[in-house]
Amino acid sequence: MKFIELEKKGENNSIAILRINRPEVLNAINIDVITELSRAFDSIGSDDSTKIVIITGTGERSFCAGADLRYVVDKSPIEAERYASTIHTLLNKIENLPKPVIAAINGYALGGGCEIALACDIRIASSNAKIGQTEVKVGIPPGWGGTQRMLRLLRASKAKELIYTGRMINAAEAYQIGLVNKVVYPDKQGIQGTESLKNNAYDNSKVGVSNRGPVESQNSKLIDECVEFANTILKNSQFAVTVSKMLINKALDVDINAGLNLEIYGWSLCFAHEDRVKMMSAFLNKKTK
Repeated sequence: MKFIELEKKGENNSIAILRINRPEVLNAINIDVITELSRAFDSIGSDDSTKIVIITGTGERSFCAGADLRYVVDKSPIEAERYASTIHTLLNKIENLPKPVIAAINGYALGGGCEIALACDIRIASSNAKIGQTEVKVGIPPGWGGTQRMLRLLRASKAKELIYTGRMINAAEAYQIGLVNKVVYPDKQGIQGTESLKNNAYDNSKVGVSNRGPVESQNSKLIDECVEFANTILKNSQFAVTVSKMLINKALDVDINAGLNLEIYGWSLCFAHEDRVKMMSAFLNKKTK
């Protein structure tokens, strides 16, 4: 592939790292990137050895700066609809992949880049991240799921604020409002997560392309943290994680009673799987020793 790089990490190469590889345009997306990324997720989805996916951008500055405007500027409404539908198919594929997907947000995640991150299960950002739904600044609303997925992740008023203003926010603010799960700093301060950010969370001086060390080192720490996070998930039953993802995603589309019934079905289904037998037995044997 020309525009998507694939790297395997972890025990038995169980972690796939996908990098959008157009650093000369801040990893902006065109149809070639969409096609290759879709093929990559098809391949990963059918590869039983891959348990978790991390998606990020190459270079030092950007996760994905959104749509390549040179590609879309002359599109007619019909062409725009077809293009958006193609991208929705890809992002739905990411969201519904029966494996966890982690967005490693290095630098800019704007417009469509933000929407790619929103389709992932977990978002971990480096402290130089700049995130935003900036489409209104070029005369369009978010068209790749931003109005829907951001609304489900944030309060409606906050989603409207970010979309209406097109404002970029830094990593600390993104953490504050729940848009990202963790922020990674490149120096001895290390990983900033749920607890440690409470005391110094919103000091904007700690965010930016930064006075805290080389960005390259920062990106390396970001990937290392994502791999560590993935390894924590890999200690658990992959089948149970897959069922959990399905149940959480479906909960967004059904009422509470339907969701609870689906949960009973998913919970019961795990009793037919070998993971449940092995892991319950191991836990009970450990408790009795």
